[in-house]
Amino acid sequence: MNDVTNNTKKMYRPARWLAVASLLIAPLSLPAQEEADQETSWDGLVQIESSSVAGAFINPEADFSVFRRVAILEPQVAFRSNWQRDQNRGRSQNVRASDVERIKADVAALFVDVFTERLEAAGYAVVNYADDDVLVLRPAIIDLDITAPDLNRAGRSRTYAANTGAATVFVEMFDSLTGDLLGRAVDRRSARRGGGFAVHANRVSNRAAARREFRVWADTLVEFLDQHYVKAEAPE
Repeated sequence: MNDVTNNTKKMYRPARWLAVASLLIAPLSLPAQEEADQETSWDGLVQIESSSVAGAFINPEADFSVFRRVAILEPQVAFRSNWQRDQNRGRSQNVRASDVERIKADVAALFVDVFTERLEAAGYAVVNYADDDVLVLRPAIIDLDITAPDLNRAGRSRTYAANTGAATVFVEMFDSLTGDLLGRAVDRRSARRGGGFAVHANRVSNRAAARREFRVWADTLVEFLDQHYVKAEAPE
């Protein structure tokens, strides 16, 4: 996180945070389907039943009650395979590489905004430094599929869609001081417009649809934390 260096007065162990951060930004290792079907995953996490997400694993030794605050790392975002090529078939305005990068940045920022908003509304402080009571979230948004991306270019062309898109959210939880992996959850959701009728899709409507889906995921996380956390005033 870039903001970490701007909060040295708040940081208790900056060196340890930087060490952990370097560990956490390593490439994600997604579990294979056959591993996800097993009771215990390849890295020792135990699968738990969940009606909210497709797959959830937890470290049976983890004590989530020690955490009071949450740090959210910048999400990794990846479109589904060949998304840009498929979008450019038959379009008058092609999706450029710059469009892909802008959309990925917008999606990542919106994810952090929504999760921060829902966590804080539920009483959990969101911080950008490490401490004994800070849980780190490392999110990834993968297989992103936006049906009608708004390219924000000159012209009066309109795009209509009944399904605004879909995405898989993959979240790992770590101890901010030790870097220990404590849990993992993965789920896929598809955003549909009311009644399934095709309507004009633009950046505003796409953002609103993504916000609704991110809120569902964020509220699922809050529900999990509520089952384990003992809420308290964050230390000064």
